[in-house]
Amino acid sequence: MMILNGRDVRIDTSLLVGDMDIMVRFYRDILGFPTQWDGENYVPPKGINQTFEIAFWLPSFADVDAEYERLSKFGVQFPTGEPITYPFGIRNFYVADPEGNLLEIGSTNET
Repeated sequence: MMILNGRDVRIDTSLLVGDMDIMVRFYRDILGFPTQWDGENYVPPKGINQTFEIAFWLPSFADVDAEYERLSKFGVQFPTGEPITYPFGIRNFYVADPEGNLLEIGSTNET
């Protein structure tokens, strides 16, 4: 657990890869890591360094919105725009650091 601007957050990482089939077979089938990959292709937003992602999981959707508003005041790059709530229960947005590394800020808790 980590603190981000006064909030407890859980941190995850993702590898962004060129050939997902090969990488999933390696990490899931050879190393035995659990995966939620469903075969869907990922295309990163333009200007993003496609090597890894760090995800910061906040306690609630309201925290996601508050962090988006706070970061908006600093003129940071939001490659996919404002926060989005997905049908599978995640609300998130992305920030690119100065070198184009992708940071996901989200939550799985509506309240």
